[in-house]
Amino acid sequence: MEKGWLGLPYHTISEHYNQLFGEKVYKIPVTVVDNCPNRMGLKGMQTCVFCDVWGSAANKETLSMELRSQIEKYHELIARKYKAKAFLIYFQAYTNTFTKVSALRNNFDIALSYPWVKGFTVGTRPDCLSKSVFDLWNEYHEKSFVAVEMGVQSFFNDQLEFMRRGHTAEASIEAIHKIADNTKVDLGIHLIFGNPGETDEHIVKTAEIVNGLPITNVKLHNLHVLKETPLEGMYHAGEFSPIDRETYARRVELFLQHLSPRFALHRLAAYSSRWDELVAPEWTKDKMGTHQYIIDQLRAKSSYQSQLFAAESATDLEKQNILTKKSRPII
Repeated sequence: MEKGWLGLPYHTISEHYNQLFGEKVYKIPVTVVDNCPNRMGLKGMQTCVFCDVWGSAANKETLSMELRSQIEKYHELIARKYKAKAFLIYFQAYTNTFTKVSALRNNFDIALSYPWVKGFTVGTRPDCLSKSVFDLWNEYHEKSFVAVEMGVQSFFNDQLEFMRRGHTAEASIEAIHKIADNTKVDLGIHLIFGNPGETDEHIVKTAEIVNGLPITNVKLHNLHVLKETPLEGMYHAGEFSPIDRETYARRVELFLQHLSPRFALHRLAAYSSRWDELVAPEWTKDKMGTHQYIIDQLRAKSSYQSQLFAAESATDLEKQNILTKKSRPII
């Protein structure tokens, strides 16, 4: 909590986890798969323009480490740095459901074998889901916390085509409802802002679409250029210009203002942990600086999540009232 304020002007994922577990929970990102449908070229697909050779792995060294070694190494680091006691294992890189169910089961069992692990989070995409995967998630939901984060990235097909995602906005929405209808997992989505031709209207419409989805959380990213990605070639050819920090902060503000108060936010912007591989924009290196810049912009305008959302239910009105108070300084 920032000094002089009641809290951040949006519903944080930490608050969401506190409500679920009664304590602060930290994620340990791990890598257990090394491919996805795009990178394999299935059905004529191409690698996403923003994806580097590490497939969004938090630490590239994890690609050569056994799962137990990853968990134990990063548990020790995070526990020592933050005095953390409770953890979720985050199966993050590439597409984690793009493998055999038996392999998924083995990975889940390893993750849950540690007494300080409260559950796990699985990263996936709309076209890598099946009934057997749903059944497996439900099975593990009976004995632990299970969360799913789906890489939607955009609800506009021209933007998805530019990113070479290989799926449509309609497929994403259908997949979200299938997961909600067939499982009990805690479901969230990833979105990317800063695509070519993006407008404020796109951002408002995105918030309106999210408001109608059966999910609990959202993670925001800004489209940025990494080395050895298709986007790097586009950037050097003058075919793509990254969004500047000021514009991005305003887009995040607009999204939050129209977003229902019931959704938790993981983060407000992307962060490039591999500084030597970032091409542009430079501000993507500065994790805390960018976060604080966005918060400062929200504070300066007294903006907050759900500010322009028409809350109707008693629950939404209560949460909106809390966010309204959090947007004001303590006098």
